[in-house]
Amino acid sequence: MDYYFIGQKIRKVRKSRGLSQEELSEKIGISTTHMSHIETGNTKLSLSVLVDIASALEVRTDELLFDAGPAQRTAAIEEIAHILEECSTQQVHIIEDIVRALKVTLDQHL
Repeated sequence: MDYYFIGQKIRKVRKSRGLSQEELSEKIGISTTHMSHIETGNTKLSLSVLVDIASALEVRTDELLFDAGPAQRTAAIEEIAHILEECSTQQVHIIEDIVRALKVTLDQHL
């Protein structure tokens, strides 16, 4: 098991949620030092801690354990396309602007 990979996934999701290591560690009842060691892959995390982290970050544990495969990406794109089909032309243009701005922000922070 690649604990560094898992730790980096946790870090990425934590940051995307706007949480500090201290805030996340408080939510799940571990020390900030332990959270730091988890994120750097310097310690193995228990199943219960993994579940607590996933719950606090509002993600599934498999999202922290595995890289998102092409099938998941394709499914997400199809779902977005389905949502857009139900929008007016004006709504589609507004959503396009929002997505462009969001992509720029994500590129800067992830």
